[in-house]
Amino acid sequence: MKIINIPVLFNLRGAIFKIAIILLGIYSLCACSEPPYTNINNEELKSLMEKGVPLYDVRRIDEWKQTGVIKGSKLLTIITDNARVNPEFFSRFTAEVDRNSPVILICRTGSRTHKLATHLIKNFGYTKVYNVRDGITQWTREGNNVAQVRF
Repeated sequence: MKIINIPVLFNLRGAIFKIAIILLGIYSLCACSEPPYTNINNEELKSLMEKGVPLYDVRRIDEWKQTGVIKGSKLLTIITDNARVNPEFFSRFTAEVDRNSPVILICRTGSRTHKLATHLIKNFGYTKVYNVRDGITQWTREGNNVAQVRF
């Protein structure tokens, strides 16, 4: 039977703890890196739309009906009712939006569009993608106008 020296055991635990803390620190720095797209607020959204930059609302039909949509936005669902990616989304989006042209994405809270913007940049080569931070929720909270849709 091998006897383990207690001070060595505590030193080993201390070393493992220090390594874990260092790795956690490195991971947290990576998680805080800037996204590859630009987050914008509602004032920036208005300004970009005035310049003719297209706005794509990627929510589901039921969400458009519930809150209304921003006048002039293009409606193109990314996630279907059964939580799958809309099979027509990417073919339609890439046919309508040039990879080097600016485009704005909006959803309910900015979560879906965060993922979509990153995907468009990394996998499709888009260069000027804007994500509306806090989505339509913040837009309506600030009292901005929406248009009701009928399907």
